[in-house]
Amino acid sequence: MKSKKNNPYKEVLTQLVLGVFEKANNQLLNYKQVSSKLNLFDSESKEAIADILENGTQSGLFAQPERGRFKLKQLQVYITGTVDMTADGSAYIVPEDELENDIYIAPRKLRQALHGDTVKVHVYDRKKGNKREGEVVEILQRAKTDFTGTIDISKSYAFFLADDRKMLHDIFVPLDNLNGAKDGEKVVVTIIEWPKNAKNPIGRVKSILGKKGENNTEMNAILADYGFPLQFPKEVEEAASAIPEKIPQTEIQKRRDFRDTLTFTIDPVDAKDFDDAISFKKLDNGHYEIGVHIADVSYYVQPDSVLDKEAFERGTSVYLVDRVIPMLPERLSNNLCSLRPHEERLCFSAVFEMDDAANVMDQWYGRTIIYSDRRFTYEEAQEIIETKTGDHAEEILKLNDLAQILKERRFKNGAISFETEEVKFVLGEQGKPLGVYTKIRKDAHKLIEDFMLLANRKVAEYIGKQGKGKNKLGFVYRFHDVPNPETLTNFSQFASRFGHRLVIKSDKETAKSLNSLMNKIEGSKEQNLLTSLAVRSMAKAIYTTKHSSHYGLAFDYYTHFTSPIRRYPDVMVHRLLQFYLEGGAKVNIEHYEKLAEHASQMEKKAAEAERASIKYKQAEFLQDQIGVEYTGIVSGVTEWGMYVEIADNKCEGMVRLRDITDDFYTLDEKNYAIIGQRKKKVYQLGDEVQIKVKKVDLEKRQIDFTLLG
Repeated sequence: MKSKKNNPYKEVLTQLVLGVFEKANNQLLNYKQVSSKLNLFDSESKEAIADILENGTQSGLFAQPERGRFKLKQLQVYITGTVDMTADGSAYIVPEDELENDIYIAPRKLRQALHGDTVKVHVYDRKKGNKREGEVVEILQRAKTDFTGTIDISKSYAFFLADDRKMLHDIFVPLDNLNGAKDGEKVVVTIIEWPKNAKNPIGRVKSILGKKGENNTEMNAILADYGFPLQFPKEVEEAASAIPEKIPQTEIQKRRDFRDTLTFTIDPVDAKDFDDAISFKKLDNGHYEIGVHIADVSYYVQPDSVLDKEAFERGTSVYLVDRVIPMLPERLSNNLCSLRPHEERLCFSAVFEMDDAANVMDQWYGRTIIYSDRRFTYEEAQEIIETKTGDHAEEILKLNDLAQILKERRFKNGAISFETEEVKFVLGEQGKPLGVYTKIRKDAHKLIEDFMLLANRKVAEYIGKQGKGKNKLGFVYRFHDVPNPETLTNFSQFASRFGHRLVIKSDKETAKSLNSLMNKIEGSKEQNLLTSLAVRSMAKAIYTTKHSSHYGLAFDYYTHFTSPIRRYPDVMVHRLLQFYLEGGAKVNIEHYEKLAEHASQMEKKAAEAERASIKYKQAEFLQDQIGVEYTGIVSGVTEWGMYVEIADNKCEGMVRLRDITDDFYTLDEKNYAIIGQRKKKVYQLGDEVQIKVKKVDLEKRQIDFTLLG
């Protein structure tokens, strides 16, 4: 062989050899047996394999119980997992197998793996502290190859600095890959290659976002960072434009006609798309027929069409502070599928016959045509509820009564009520935040919410209760798991500091106890803090085909049926429901499970993007207030500082421990506190403190405070 050291096949060959031993089930093999299993019979390959076995034995990868015959040192030496980068360039691998502990990887053993990548790791025998150590041997899947950040151009080359704090490598951009970007601009860069021994990956500018610090640039940067496209591809817009406005008569004849039944929508004042409408009719037997009518997106968006593929990829609409990035092009979301007043619209409906006690006596599901008589804003509907007069007051008041009963019944059954305060901004020109306020939800919001919950629950029940065992109908559910007992115990101990006692013996008691806590703290200074901690101690809801209950709502069956304009799972639910209504029986459940997993991931990304846009606007709002003093509440503690949320405007910033000069403070993790080592002064989660705005870094969306007194 030429040079054993730089044999380019060595790494690939090592992987193949390891694969042979993994399949060999602890059996001893010599180099000839390994080469024959790999169908490599030339002397150069055999020599390389012998070399790999020899070196691997010295490094502890292989054992050689008999001369010339080898086996893997330990079974399960290889695991697959996700990279979780730390600030110092090392990482922990979170294994796919949840029973396995995390594996520590030193920076030089990461082998070009980046945060979030799925990798194969070789685990050593030795440990670092109580963590096992290992090294990355293969990158199975990149989490992302597109990054947003700033381009820094010099005479002969350019470097790109990513905004993502977990992207620790600058990307080298050759000048002919700049795509027209200018020095200092914010851009999106794609990694195109990463040469084996190079410190930095090589990239090219994919798109130019604009000038740093401009509202549009920064909002687009947030979207690009979370992988959301900034516009629809031409062919998708064209497909939407090609859909005729006029509903064919043949289609109307196939549907149940609600055009003569009183129907209206209740939405926010600035809503552009109306997914849902409610119809109301008093029946001769004294009951009420209440229709929950949902835009029939699945009529317009056919499976595997360009519109469908784009909607699936996006998974959801994204709501940033100053804009909505819709899942569907505007022609569908704000026009054909939007249930606008005084226009005929195609719907998929859940129609309930209800008595005065809000019991569902009968139900019907299917495709309909409706005509909305009136568009109410939440404020208008709320005024009717409070004054008992106005358009369709009788119907709205009856619906409100029924909604209240549904809500009370839900809480009695163990649903949990989390009323977090939603932060909203008053925006001036160029999206500059002029003020911050919190949105209060009133009965009009809850009226709509309770009928949507009813439709979601009943649709899921209708399908979920059909068929048994192998004959169960495949469906997409919304699943919310019971909370982790350990996290709940921690939360309960923390709540007790404010004088609140939680009973956490059973799931039902926990829910009941949490509700009474939420009622008790409404309007108190610790409301936001305790609510957000309680929410954090809950599991996250996901989409899945496995029938599972919804803990937070206390429903045995639950799905998402009511927002197909802005959520892809609802489109899947409409299609499946129609398929079963037409007598269909079997669907490919693995296919739907994959779609559901993707939808859950996109929902998570959309929530993170929304939070990032709020953080940006909060930083921008405080940018002009350096030196201004505020009262705040300690909202989080870490080893390098404590987070404080300003009581007036909910902006959150950090007081760094090194800036608190009256003592040396350290973190007491168990008690959510930081403690002064000499004077033992304690700052605890929920404490009220006086702070002053010290500095704002818009790029990093970071706010720093100084502690007063």
